[in-house]
Amino acid sequence: MAKLWFKFQRYFRRKPVRFFTFLVLYLTAGSLVFLHAGFVGQPAVSQNQASPAAAGAPAEGAELPFLEDWHLGRGFRDAGETLSLARRFGHGPWFKGKDGIERTKLGDYGGGAWSRALKGRAVREKEEERAKYIGCYLDDTQSRALRGVSFFDYKKMTVFRCQDNCAERGYLYAGLEFGAECYCGHKIQAANVSEAECDMECKGERGSLCGGANRLSVYRLQLAQESARRYGSAVFRGCFRRPSNLSLALPVTAAMPNMSVDKCVDLCTEKEYPLAALAGTACHCGFPTTRFPLHEREDEQLCAQKCSAEEFESCGTPSYFIVYQTQVQDNRCMDRRFLPAKSKQLIALASFPGAGNTWARHLIELATGFYTGSYYFDGSLYNKGFKGERDHWRSGRTICIKTHESGQKEIEAFDAAILLIRNPYKALMAEFNRKYGGHIGFAAHAHWKGKEWPEFVRNYAPWWATHTLDWLKFGKKVLVVHFEDLKQDLFVQLGRMVRLLGVAVREDRLLCVESQKDGNFKRSGLRKLEYDPYTADMQKTIQAYIKLVDAALKGRNLTGVPDDYYPR
Repeated sequence: MAKLWFKFQRYFRRKPVRFFTFLVLYLTAGSLVFLHAGFVGQPAVSQNQASPAAAGAPAEGAELPFLEDWHLGRGFRDAGETLSLARRFGHGPWFKGKDGIERTKLGDYGGGAWSRALKGRAVREKEEERAKYIGCYLDDTQSRALRGVSFFDYKKMTVFRCQDNCAERGYLYAGLEFGAECYCGHKIQAANVSEAECDMECKGERGSLCGGANRLSVYRLQLAQESARRYGSAVFRGCFRRPSNLSLALPVTAAMPNMSVDKCVDLCTEKEYPLAALAGTACHCGFPTTRFPLHEREDEQLCAQKCSAEEFESCGTPSYFIVYQTQVQDNRCMDRRFLPAKSKQLIALASFPGAGNTWARHLIELATGFYTGSYYFDGSLYNKGFKGERDHWRSGRTICIKTHESGQKEIEAFDAAILLIRNPYKALMAEFNRKYGGHIGFAAHAHWKGKEWPEFVRNYAPWWATHTLDWLKFGKKVLVVHFEDLKQDLFVQLGRMVRLLGVAVREDRLLCVESQKDGNFKRSGLRKLEYDPYTADMQKTIQAYIKLVDAALKGRNLTGVPDDYYPR
C-alpha cells in the first residue's frame, strides 16, 4: 500500500498540471454532491401544507425561530432584531414547531424565493402583531403625507426600525421612502397609488420594500403606545401672555369644560400642530410664529389656575397660556436641497472637534434649506441625512463647509468662516466620546480609566487653543460663535450665522428651527462619570490655554470666552 502511495505522489510531482486538474475535479464533484443533498434534504410537502391557507399563516402553537437574512459570509443579525422579525414575518421552510414536525410554507423554494415572498403584499398583511401594511402613497417634499417626526439612514434602514421609532413616539403610522427614509404621523395626507410604485429595497434589509422615489410604503401601527401620546412626552415650553391676534397666532381653538393637559395635547397632536396652548377652559393649537414666538416667558404663577379635570396640573387662564410642544414635527423648515447655482465664495464652518460642528450643520440646514458640505467625507453622517457630505468641498453646491483644519494654507482657501468655539473641558470629552463611541455614543469606562484619555488630552488640548488662534490670525472674514451662546440664545445666534451665509431667511423658519433644534445628530448630553476625568495637571494646562484664547479674542475687540470656562 505504501509503495502504491509513493508511486501516486511521484506521478503528480512530475506532472503538476495533472495534480491541479485532479484537485479541480475533486472539488467540483464535492460541490455537486453537496447541492444534491441540499435539494434532496428538503422536507416533503403534504397536500394541506402546500395549500394557500396553510402557507399564509404559521401552524398554531408553533415556535418561530427566524433567520432574517442568511447569506454566505454575512452571518446572522443580532438576536433582538431576529426575534422581532420572527413575530412579523413568520418562519421559513426549514423550521420546526414544538411538536418537532418540520413545516414549510409554499413548498419547494430556496432563499431567493423567500426574499421575493417577503416583498409580496400577502406576507406584509400578516404583520398584524406589530403593524399592518396599508399601501403605497404619494409623497411630496413640500407637503408631506406623514407630518410627524422623520429620520434617515442611507445604510441601515429597515422596516422594523422605522416602525419601532414611530411607535415609541406614539404615532399611528410609519412610512418608508426611497429605501432609507422614515416618516411618522397621526394621519395620512396624500393619495394612494399603485403598489408597483413602491419598488425600492430597504438599505438595511434585503428583500423588504421601503417605498420609492416620492412614494411611501405605509404601515398602521397596532401597538402605538397610548401613553407616549400623552402630555408626559410633550415638552413643556412655559407660561406666555395671550397673543394680540389670537386667531392668526393659534388658528385652531376648542372649548373644553373638563380641561386637562393631555386632552389639549392630544387634540393638537391629532390636528397636526406642534404647539398646544391651554387657556383655562379653551385649548389652542398652532405653530411658533412672529405673532407667538415663545421668546418672552412669564412667571408661571400667572398661569397657575388648576385644570378642572386634573388636580395637580395648571391649565393657564384666558390671559396667560400654558404651552406644550407636541410630538408633531414642524415641517416648515424640513425641506433641504443643494444650491441652485454654484456659489462664488467658500464659507467654512470651522471648529475644534467636539465643539458641536455636526449640530451646527443641522441647524444651518434647517434654517437655510440648503445642504452643508464637508472638507472630509464621513459615511455615517451621509447615511444620517447630510447629503452634502459626498460633494467635493470646492463644488460650490453647499451653503458652507465643515472643517477642523487649522493650517494657514487650509484657512486661506476659504473666503469667510463661522468659527465655533466651545468650553475645552466639554469639547475634549465630547470628542473623546465620538472617537470611541461614535457621533452620538459614549466612550467605555475602560477608555476613561486607561492610557487613552491622558494621551488624548496631552495631544488635543494644545490643538484646542491653536485652532482658534490660527483662524483669528489667518481667516479673511471670521464670525465667532460660542457654542454655549448658541444653546442659550439659538434664535439670535443662528440669525447671525445665516446673515454671514448671505441667505435671506424668514423669522418663522428660524422659529421652526428652534422647535426642531436637537434633531438626530446631537448627543443627548455628556454621560455623567463617577469622577472628574481631569487631573490637577491637566486643569492647570487647559486653564493656560483658555487665558491665551480669551486674550486673543479680546485683542480683536470680540467677546471673550464665557465665564463658565473657568474656574472649574
